[in-house]
Amino acid sequence: MKIAYLDTIAGIAGDMTMAAFVSAGLPIDELTEELHKLSLEGFELQVRHVKKHSIAAVHIDVEVSHEPHYHRHLGDILSIIEKSGFSGVVKEKAASIFRVIAEAEAKIHGTTMEKIHFHEVGALDSIVDIVGVAVCLEKLGIEAVYSSPVRLGSAALVNTRHGRMPVPTPATLEILRDYPTVLTSIPHELTTPTGAAIVKALSSGVLEGETMLPRAVGYGAGTIDIEDAPNLLRVVIGDLERPGGRDEIVVVETNIDDMNPQIYPYVLEKLLASGALDAYLVPVIMKKGRPGILLSVMVDRTNLDTIVRLVTLHTSTIGVRIQSASRRKLPRRVVDVQTRLGPVRAKLVVRDGREMLAAEFEECRRIAEERGIPILEVMRALDSEFASH
Repeated sequence: MKIAYLDTIAGIAGDMTMAAFVSAGLPIDELTEELHKLSLEGFELQVRHVKKHSIAAVHIDVEVSHEPHYHRHLGDILSIIEKSGFSGVVKEKAASIFRVIAEAEAKIHGTTMEKIHFHEVGALDSIVDIVGVAVCLEKLGIEAVYSSPVRLGSAALVNTRHGRMPVPTPATLEILRDYPTVLTSIPHELTTPTGAAIVKALSSGVLEGETMLPRAVGYGAGTIDIEDAPNLLRVVIGDLERPGGRDEIVVVETNIDDMNPQIYPYVLEKLLASGALDAYLVPVIMKKGRPGILLSVMVDRTNLDTIVRLVTLHTSTIGVRIQSASRRKLPRRVVDVQTRLGPVRAKLVVRDGREMLAAEFEECRRIAEERGIPILEVMRALDSEFASH
């Protein structure tokens, strides 16, 4: 599984995250071209190569040419995202980040998500930062995000549209509730609400003991210089090797008998794009003999709230069941294999001491579309070739 590991050396912010992905190999021209799909004008990405404590990094400024007044609610921002030309996956990831911020701000200010006025994170540059991160994940083929415990500054005050706020700001702390953090003595706002929301909305949790094969490393630089640490966010892109054995997950289930069946594929797509480990449908007979559907979703506990919200938002259910479950898994990892049809990313599974290769369906579809041949022919050819390895 291809992942991005966010190493919060000196915290995390939206511009630092976007810059780290550019440093890790995403061409800035490609990112800029994608961001033009936003139905907004008046911004430009300014990219500089800098050094922090002698470490080369990328710094990105979102230069805004005109936006003297902005007064946006969550609905305004979600409308901007929905009207854009991005894929459904990019839209959902960006929207989920804004919802995390709105939920925290609503709790802090004693109001509702719909009534919250977005100030700093509602500005054009913050919208570009958040959407840009979602674009980076799609363009780099990232399947999951993990992080280190999030580093926070302390013993400082920061200016906001709500006045002077302590560091960490109330929004940052509320967003990171129940997520591993490290409170440092560095007197700066290391992690912003936007950075915290990126972690909370997208991360599957903190890596502990897993084996990762690093493929690319990037450094995104913050603006200020910090004496106690390089002001950097490091992103490591690589393959996460899930060892065989047991792990703990959460199963979210609900029975539905009153929803248009055309909606189910859309719901599954949303769930999987938002970090569900698996999601599937089972036909059932419900009370009074009515046919229905059992929707089951497997998820890491750190992503539970996001998945529950999506289920209740996009289906007709009025409640879900949540159960802890154990999994036992065979050792597996993702590998690149040279074949007669070109390079193919495949899953290598160890079963009874034997290594077995299997091409992912999306890889088969890619080859079929690129070469103009039936997908069944591609699958047979790869199965035959893998059997001889």
